[in-house]
Formats: sequence, structure tokens, C-alpha cells
Amino acid sequence: MGAEKWKGTNVSDMEGEDDLDEEPGEVIESAPPLKVGEERELGSSGIKKKLLKNGISWETPEFGDEVTVHYVGTLLDGTQFCSTRDKDEPLTFKLGEGLVAKGLDHGIVTMKKGECALFTLPPDFGYGAEGRDGVPPDSVIQYEMELLSWITVVDISKDGGIIKKIMKKGERNEWPSDLDEVLVKYQMALVDGTIVAKTSAEGNEFYVKDGHLCSALTKAILTMKRGEKVTLIVQPKYAFGEKGRDATDGFPAVPPNSVLNIELELVSFKSVIDVTGDSKVFKKILKEGEGAVVANEGAAVTISYTARLEDNTVFEKKGVDGEQPLEFITDEEQVIPGLDRAAATMKKGERALLTISPEYGFGSVVAECDLAVVPPCANLFYEVEMLDFVKEKVPWELNSQEKIEAAGKKKEEGNMLFKSGKYQRAGKKYDKAVDYVSEDGPFGDDEQKLVKALKISCWLNGAACSLKLSDFQGAIKLCSKVLDFEFHNVKALYRRAQAYMETSDLVLAELDIKKALEADPQNREVKLLQKTLRQLQVESNKRDAKLFTNMFARMSKDSSVPMKKLKVQKAVHEKSEEVLAMEMECAGDSSAPSEDRMAVDSS
Repeated sequence: MGAEKWKGTNVSDMEGEDDLDEEPGEVIESAPPLKVGEERELGSSGIKKKLLKNGISWETPEFGDEVTVHYVGTLLDGTQFCSTRDKDEPLTFKLGEGLVAKGLDHGIVTMKKGECALFTLPPDFGYGAEGRDGVPPDSVIQYEMELLSWITVVDISKDGGIIKKIMKKGERNEWPSDLDEVLVKYQMALVDGTIVAKTSAEGNEFYVKDGHLCSALTKAILTMKRGEKVTLIVQPKYAFGEKGRDATDGFPAVPPNSVLNIELELVSFKSVIDVTGDSKVFKKILKEGEGAVVANEGAAVTISYTARLEDNTVFEKKGVDGEQPLEFITDEEQVIPGLDRAAATMKKGERALLTISPEYGFGSVVAECDLAVVPPCANLFYEVEMLDFVKEKVPWELNSQEKIEAAGKKKEEGNMLFKSGKYQRAGKKYDKAVDYVSEDGPFGDDEQKLVKALKISCWLNGAACSLKLSDFQGAIKLCSKVLDFEFHNVKALYRRAQAYMETSDLVLAELDIKKALEADPQNREVKLLQKTLRQLQVESNKRDAKLFTNMFARMSKDSSVPMKKLKVQKAVHEKSEEVLAMEMECAGDSSAPSEDRMAVDSS
């Protein structure tokens, strides 16, 4: 007798029942695996499972999946009341709808493919007080169940608009992103089987972000792995909607409000990476590299490439057609920025196509290259292969003396860049220098003094870079690090005061200047900064006075003009007294004078 002949109970109807406090499948997964012939109760439901034959793999179906099973249902005395084996016709149904018996779905979600088990169901999870044909009321029943296979079913849109059934699982746990280029094969049909779109045998290649055919296709692709095959059931809102689609490319029209059935295969995809994060340099991976290690900044790399313009004109070749490969150090401005940044992300053996905007290419100038002239504002295309690279050593690979030497070298490189006006790159060099000596290591007493001096020097120079780049909060942070070590360091107080003034924090700027002059009363630069601060304070007081004037005018329109002036003068006088009091409270101890000049420290 077929399962379709009786009414099932939806799993959702069971959610409020006290007998099923937890999903039995979860208990089985956390308990030791059943051995053949062993029986166990699933949770506290009263449902029992006896393993008759082991399955394969470790995966089990979930609620919502479509399972295909063979089963035989019997009473405890062995009387059979239903079977799929009599006609050798397995049953396929959706887990969670209680189609066969109320509690049987909870048993099936514990099974592996090919597994056979005997489930004993109490009346509450069988056919209850009503019973059914061949099953008396309140009967305990048994199902001998074999899980032949299942299809994973996913509601992609979470509203039933795009239902995905996985017919063949894909390879590896990698999915395409919006930027990636995908190769797919598909066939799209109406409910009556009319084919309305189909790819060629080679498939169709496109970028996910550009969309293709209908929104359901790209939404589904983003959930698929390489090699995965699925069938989609697509509602009109994710297909062609109320307008439908006209006949095209030899295929018939899609009527308005049509539901579509799509057979879809993700053949492959090429990862596309936004290297710079501003959509100005893209890297499309044509061939995966070895392992997981990338060149990174500071690596000595060897690459081959062919460089083209948009019209396909080749303007440069390296490492191909008899040309020598190119060797350079990343992050040293030895090549155009786009190529530099992309190379630092590549693995050994990786081959990629780079798309480089003018900002990261040759900019607005004409570039005379080996094989052709690159015009101003040209987009560039490099097909690059990473032949080899040697990464710059990281701090933990060095001993204490090597760390100090490496930090000193990075600091000197930063100084050279600062003098050339390359403040951002200089700041990165100072950061790297500090990184080399920041980790706790076996530094001796003399080495500790060198490490402290290096850190302070790099933080001060880094703060100078931040000021040049208008990164005032960055400057404040770096100067504060110095002052944690030397609370009367004049350069740190001077540069932090500059940053405070730029952020209109005049009170804190005044405090830092006061401390700097206590430490070095004759410092010319600090005195000039104090003069600038006083001018800013006068301007600030004027603005405050104007603000108070307008405020009092609104509060008392009938007041006389002399009275208004009196109030304004009083407010300004009180503000000046308040600032003076704060100065008196915050005056600190003096320290030894430092150098007069506030230049980058090259010592």
C-alpha cells in the first residue's frame, strides 16, 4: 500500500509537543556511532533506532531535502501493513512533511547513504489514536528503512522564489563572488517543457556582477561550487516577471508570470580580486599557484609578463619570446604601482590577468616603453606569471642583533623616502622598523637601549609623516607612544601640539607647548608655534564673543546695546580666566633640553 494513501502530519505540528524536547538526530551525532545490531532511543522521544547495515560517508540529509527510500512497515507481531519493496518502487519525498509517518523523518535525518535501520515508533509518532489501514489505534509500529539517496534542497531567496535541488555536488569548498568570471551550462524551460533558453555545448562565460538572463541565475551561481549541477524552480519575480520575454536567438517567448525550470551547471570560475580595494586594479586568476604563501611586500620577485593596451597593442614583454624575466623588490616603486601591488598578492606558479587603471599605471604622462608608446591616461592589461619569489624575513626568523640591524635599515629607508616627499611609504617603513623590535626577545641591556632609541625615533618620524599627510589623529597616537617613554620629549610635545591645533583642540595644544618650553625654554620652533597658537586663541575668542552676542540678542531683544557689550566682555574675560587657571593646574616638571630643530630624526 503506497504512502500517498494516508494523510501525513507536518513536522511543524510537532514543535509544541513535550515529548520531543530536542531533535533526535542531534543526539545521535553527539553520541558514539551505533554498531550493527545495536539499538538506541533517539533523544527522549521514545523513537528507537536499530542499525541493520552501515551506510557510506559521513553525511546525512536535513529537513527540506528530497530523500529516496525503500521501507517495510509492520506491527510488533510482524504483520506487514505497507511496503515499497513489493513492487520494487522506492518512494521519493521531502523530509519534514511527515508523509510516511509522523516521527519517521526524525529517524531518517540520522541515516547515511545506503544505511538500513529498523525504527520503532510509539503511537504518538506513528498513527496515534486514529490508526490507519492495517494499523489499529494506539499501535506501536516498526519501519525497516533503507536510505538509497537524497537531493539537497535549498531555498536560495528565503521566500520560495528560487528553489535549488543539488543533483551533483561540486568540488572543494569554494564559491564564486560577484567579481568572478564564471563558465556555466544551462537549459531553461517553461513548466510545460518548452525550452526558452540554452547554452552551447561549450557553455557561456560572463562576470557574475554583470548579470545574465535573469536574476535567479546569478543568485544561484553564487551558492554553487565548481562542478556542481542543480535544478532550479524559479518563480516569476526572479525570472521575467509580469512582462515576460520576447522570442530571441531562435527560442520562443516567455509568457508573463511564467515559472521556469532551469538545469544549471557551474563548469568553472576564475577568481577576480580587487587588489587595491578601489576597483582600480583587478587580478583575474588564470592558473592557481602553489600552496598558500604569497609574495607580499618586500619580497624579491621574478615574473614574466606580456603588457597590452586596450587596442591589444603589446608595449612590453618580459620573460617571454626570448626576453629575460623581470626581477624587482615589491613595495619599492621599481615598477608601476598596479603591477607592484598585484605581484605582492601572487603565489609561486600563479598566472593572472591584471587590469590596471591609469592611476596605478603611467598616469597622465606619455610612457616610452620597449615595444610601443603608452598614451596618457591609458588602461593597461598585464598577463603575468609569478616564476619565483623570496619573501623578506619576518621578525621571528631573526635573532636579536639581526632584528636591530633590520629595524635600523628600515628606518634609514624611511628617512630617504621622507626627504623625497614620499611620506606614506616613509611611514610604512617606520612602522616596519618598529615591528622588528616590538616583539619580546632576548635583548641584552645595551640592546634594550638601542631598541628604545629606535622605537622613539621611528615613532617621531612616523608622526612627522602623519602631519604631512594630514593624519592628525595618527600623529597624536604616535607622539603619545613616545611620551609614554619620555614624558618631556620636546619633539613629541611639539608635533602633538601641532596635531592638536589642526584638530582645534587648543587647550591640549597649549598644555603640550607649555611642557615643551619647560623642558627647552629657548627652543625657537616651539616659541613660534606658541605665537601661532595665541593667534588661533584670539580668533577663537572672537568667534565665541560673536556667538555669545547673538545668543544674548535672542534672549533679550529689548536689552540695550551697552548692556550687550558688557555681557560679551564679561564672557570673554571669564573664558580667559578659565584658560589661565587650567594652565596653572597643568604646569609640569621640566626636563633636559633637546635639539632646537624639529626635523626628522636621522640619528
